[in-house]
Amino acid sequence: MPASPAAGVARKATVLRMMTQMLLLLLYGFMFLLATESCRTLCQAASKSKEQVSTRAHGDCHGACVDNSYCSQPCPPDTPGDVGFLCRQKKWHKVTDTCRTLTAFNIFEEDSNYVQIFGGSKFSEYTKKPETITDLLMEKCPQDLSCVIRNIQKSPRIPGNIAVIVQLLHNISTVPMTDVDEAKMQSYSIMANHILNSKSISNWTFIPDRNSSCILLHSINSFARKLFFNKHPIDIAETFIHTVGTILSRDNAGKNVTFSMRVNDTSDVVTGKVLISREELQEAPSPSQAVSIAFPTLGAILETSALESITVNGLVLSVILPKELERISLIFEKISKSEDRRTECAGWHSLESRWDRKVCQMIQENSQQVVCKCSPSKIFTSFSILMAPHVLQSPILIYITYIGLGVSICSLVLCLCIEALVWGQVTKTEISFLRHVCIANIATTLLMADVWFILASFLSGPMRRHSACVAATFFVHFFYLSVFFWMLAKALLILYGILIVFHTLPKSVLVAALFAVGYGCPLLIAAITVAATEPGKGYLRPEACWLNWDMTKALLAFVVPALAIVVVNLVTVTLVIVKTRRAAIGSSMFQEVRAIVRISRNIAILTPLLGLTWGFGIATVLNDGLLAFHIIFSLLNAFQGFFILVFGTILDPKIRDALKDRINSAKWISRISENVSSDFSRHPTKGPS
Repeated sequence: MPASPAAGVARKATVLRMMTQMLLLLLYGFMFLLATESCRTLCQAASKSKEQVSTRAHGDCHGACVDNSYCSQPCPPDTPGDVGFLCRQKKWHKVTDTCRTLTAFNIFEEDSNYVQIFGGSKFSEYTKKPETITDLLMEKCPQDLSCVIRNIQKSPRIPGNIAVIVQLLHNISTVPMTDVDEAKMQSYSIMANHILNSKSISNWTFIPDRNSSCILLHSINSFARKLFFNKHPIDIAETFIHTVGTILSRDNAGKNVTFSMRVNDTSDVVTGKVLISREELQEAPSPSQAVSIAFPTLGAILETSALESITVNGLVLSVILPKELERISLIFEKISKSEDRRTECAGWHSLESRWDRKVCQMIQENSQQVVCKCSPSKIFTSFSILMAPHVLQSPILIYITYIGLGVSICSLVLCLCIEALVWGQVTKTEISFLRHVCIANIATTLLMADVWFILASFLSGPMRRHSACVAATFFVHFFYLSVFFWMLAKALLILYGILIVFHTLPKSVLVAALFAVGYGCPLLIAAITVAATEPGKGYLRPEACWLNWDMTKALLAFVVPALAIVVVNLVTVTLVIVKTRRAAIGSSMFQEVRAIVRISRNIAILTPLLGLTWGFGIATVLNDGLLAFHIIFSLLNAFQGFFILVFGTILDPKIRDALKDRINSAKWISRISENVSSDFSRHPTKGPS
């Protein structure tokens, strides 16, 4: 029976409704896919934006750039922190950067307990009270500390993020734990490895806390000290941190842990070895454990916070050993095989955040590697080899220095001999007496300075004795300063003679004042310098027995007084020129004025020579690689004694006249002696018959 028209209409309506529903479903599906794709694209863009935070150019300061002025600019949107700029030479330079993408809200892997459930009222239980990232970490994944690893590894290595991770690692290391196992050490190493990456080294310089690298090393060593493994050794190898735990037993023939790691983003591999001999193992409890950690990049990172200009030239090796093991051997392969740079073994002083050379002794060195003997302790856990600053070893410099010093010493001895010969003839007036007291003491102090300089040069070197080197440096500093202060004493003598009536004070008082200036002031400066810098091992230069420059600027204790005296003396000479024009020939003061002029002429010649000498000395410190400065300084410094002999003694008319009188007198006495002898030979005395 054919279907009724109503039934056909109903079927058509049903089909139309089904088609409409299908179209709506397709439309909803398309809208959902479009929204999902848009969300994914936006998320990728946001992620990419975060990855590029470290390389994005922050806005420079737009204000007037005045030298040493400071300004700060905000970080890119949605990035907490700011960027600090310092004006140098009319340009803004970035000095600090605290921009960070890691916070307590995104460092953890997302889960239902941490993030807010959208559309409901459930919040994280952790938001009920303020807690640090470390507190949250110890609540979320105390077993293996792994719940932050993924987001840390994805974060850009910008200064702000580095600081956050360093603080996190430090806080973890201070949490009371007795069950640090391999899993926790693995997670800890992964977090540290992320910021030890060689690509992040330059960003460490912008962290406001300059001790961040020191804190990192101390934190890793502290955490590793809590590591416990009972039966089996462990080996946790990351690219920039490698941890090895070994079991020590007295039955062992010795322990040898070898590390091989890449440096400088190249395929070059550098090795380091920790050696514990059989004899040393007998001192340790059996069984016991030892933890060794190697870092290929930490040395360069530590350099960013070091006051001293040094270069770490090998792996940094940390060793955590039983306290009974007092000495271990370490072998470091050199990163730079340069043979003109001296190498030193050193340990990291964890309390003072510096390299200390006293804790290690170099046993052997060749062009490839260095063998060190070190004394580990709770303070000294990390060790490496340092490459001393470049020191010019030119044969020309050596010849100039020692030949010149020989000439200088002979000249000074001759100068003192001449002064002794003519002393009675040239010291008849009070001002002449005081003048020759100054000349004799200038020659004496420079002679002693030259002698101590030679002793200091023999004490310098890789195997130097520290206490002897300190003593030699002290006396070189003291006697060279004394030369300048006796020159100052001569200038003060001139001022006293010109500006004040000369005979108002007794000679003994004036002599005492001269000695107080000539020896008292240098002794005070030298003593304060060694007392202030030696306790922190900042008195000596790493490569020589002389005042330190890179670490404590102790050299300024010589340079500043010396150059100040040069200026005072030149001003004094100028004043003498103006004043002595008024003295008339034949006046009562004419003889004393002539003596003052002779002193002034002497100062006018010697002061610029001494000042020029140490001016080039400063240039050699600031530009150590320029041979010309070294040669000029060596020439001027070595022949100072010759200058004093010539300009202070030989060219003095009164001394020349006195010498002629002594020579003529000696000839006259010799002739009389010869005549008496000849008369005696012709008329011998007859004895009794």
